[in-house]
Amino acid sequence: MNKKVVIIGAGGHGKVIADIVEKSGDTVFGFLDDGKAKGEKIMGRYCIIGSIEECEVWQKNDEDLYFIIGIGNGKIRKAIFEKYQLSYYTAVHPSANLAMEVTLGEGTVVMANVCVNANAKIGKNCILNTASVIEHDSILMDFVHVCPNATLCGTVKIGNLTQIGAGAVVKNNVEIVDSCTIGAGTAVVKNIEEKGTYVGVPARKIL
Repeated sequence: MNKKVVIIGAGGHGKVIADIVEKSGDTVFGFLDDGKAKGEKIMGRYCIIGSIEECEVWQKNDEDLYFIIGIGNGKIRKAIFEKYQLSYYTAVHPSANLAMEVTLGEGTVVMANVCVNANAKIGKNCILNTASVIEHDSILMDFVHVCPNATLCGTVKIGNLTQIGAGAVVKNNVEIVDSCTIGAGTAVVKNIEEKGTYVGVPARKIL
């Protein structure tokens, strides 16, 4: 069934989601964005239909609409997700490879060339960015962002609101707590038990 999808946030991340929606055979109904004028065109063919706070009005007027949050910042995604009662769309690019028994939480985005292997569990409103790898039996909690080309080896657990930077690697059987930022190219080889920002090979805390 063709779904009508409203994207919350008309920045770069929202534009990538629009491409995924269309390539999945669904329809971008429009964008909601607080920083753009109603009627403004996005990518030359989509339209700003209002501000973010109007989302529940759109949902009430058309129960067939689905919504997805096209904002990279996890704290903002969480605030929107918890404030508004909406029917959420889960976006999966056709080139993504999802193995057997993978579970995806509502509102999650899986971008081009992502690989998610057997029995991985992905929480709500996560972002699996371009060409990232989530190996078998890994668990991602809610609002996690795995950036392009990052690799999570088998049986990894990532806490809520944690971001794994581009090209970072998390060793198998490692756990990372909530609200961490793992820098680009970082190698996480042991558990991270304190929230903060980590960089380097191996990872070390800097903030």
